[in-house]
Amino acid sequence: MLSIEYISKKGSLASYFFHYLFAIDYNSRTVNSNKQEDPQMKKRLTELIFEKAFKYSQEPVFRLVSGRMSNYYFNCKAVTLHPEGMHLIGNIIYEMIKDSGAKGIGGLTLGADPIADSVAYTSYLKENPVEAFVVRKTAKAHGTMQWIEGNVRAGDRVVIVDDVITTGKSTIEAITRAKEGGLDVVKVIALVDRQEGGKENIEATGHKVEAVVTREEIMELYRARNS
Repeated sequence: MLSIEYISKKGSLASYFFHYLFAIDYNSRTVNSNKQEDPQMKKRLTELIFEKAFKYSQEPVFRLVSGRMSNYYFNCKAVTLHPEGMHLIGNIIYEMIKDSGAKGIGGLTLGADPIADSVAYTSYLKENPVEAFVVRKTAKAHGTMQWIEGNVRAGDRVVIVDDVITTGKSTIEAITRAKEGGLDVVKVIALVDRQEGGKENIEATGHKVEAVVTREEIMELYRARNS
């Protein structure tokens, strides 16, 4: 029971009950929100990637960075820079790394940047901050001439992320630069694995790769929606 003095501070008994009921509703929604399962978030993220970042052709009409033609095209920036996409990515990957002891998360610019930023922001909201960092494609041409930007230092445990893995080249480059900077790479995560050998190429360097979504999962959705 609350005291008469407390109730009077609310202005009236009716006001007290309003605040009481609001508090119950707010706490209920907060608990339900916190109980949202990863599969629900992953399902929505998969849909978002399919709708905004994926194209498929029965003929190999899409030219990849390597010059090879492909039936599949992923432009994940349409999702990693999307408000809902950032929310989903931040929460899903945070759950993947929260127990790793990582001080930082980042990868080769530009693909990794919004992913790392989303996770860093989410980690702050979860009161377990993880720093975002950037691995440059070329060393800074002045000042310290460094390859890595951000608040990570030699000896820090870090996670390397990438938006799409095809051959694994950009991810391997990020791992190499991170190690040269004295960082301890404890986890490697790809938003999308195209399942074209990149995962295996990265793992050959001694780092296990975890993918949030695979090409086959996107194709399952494609087939379901085009059957």
